[in-house]
Amino acid sequence: MNTVVTSKEEILKTSRKLIQQQGCSALSIRSVAAACGVSVGSIYNYFDSKAALVSATVESIWREIFYRPEDGAVFWDTQACIVWMYGQMEYGCKQYPGFFTLHSLGFMQEDRADGKQRMQQTWQHILDGMCSVLKQDARIRTDAFTEQFTAERFADVLFSLMLSALLRQDYDPSAVLEIVQRTLY
Repeated sequence: MNTVVTSKEEILKTSRKLIQQQGCSALSIRSVAAACGVSVGSIYNYFDSKAALVSATVESIWREIFYRPEDGAVFWDTQACIVWMYGQMEYGCKQYPGFFTLHSLGFMQEDRADGKQRMQQTWQHILDGMCSVLKQDARIRTDAFTEQFTAERFADVLFSLMLSALLRQDYDPSAVLEIVQRTLY
């Protein structure tokens, strides 16, 4: 076996490919080492356990799916942002079939504190981004938000609808856009 040390990013890239091709259950230290052409010990240089490898891979998949687009204007318009996010969710499901459902259910049902924490951090990052968009969108009425009905609360509702769409694999943002239109503009 090739014992040349590979980079952490190469390991994660290979792990993502394994998940794309064979699903989450294909991910193990041995399968990743074999796919990278390195020894098992080389993988352990970067990840101290299978759980650490899986968590880092899941985080890298979320980053790939929701990386910032080159067109930054998406983050100045709430409706454009929602359309972009639904498109990214659809891309994620095509690239990683079953990822959202299996990932969410797997971390929720098993005691994987690190995985849950990474998932919550990723979701919080997306939620924070949505709040930022809501606060920057010049088309939103100035009286749309109040002390009780804040941008944060509305972003939370929008994000909950998006997570529900992920589980249903429904990538049509029209219902959410209608809610935004009626509530904010």
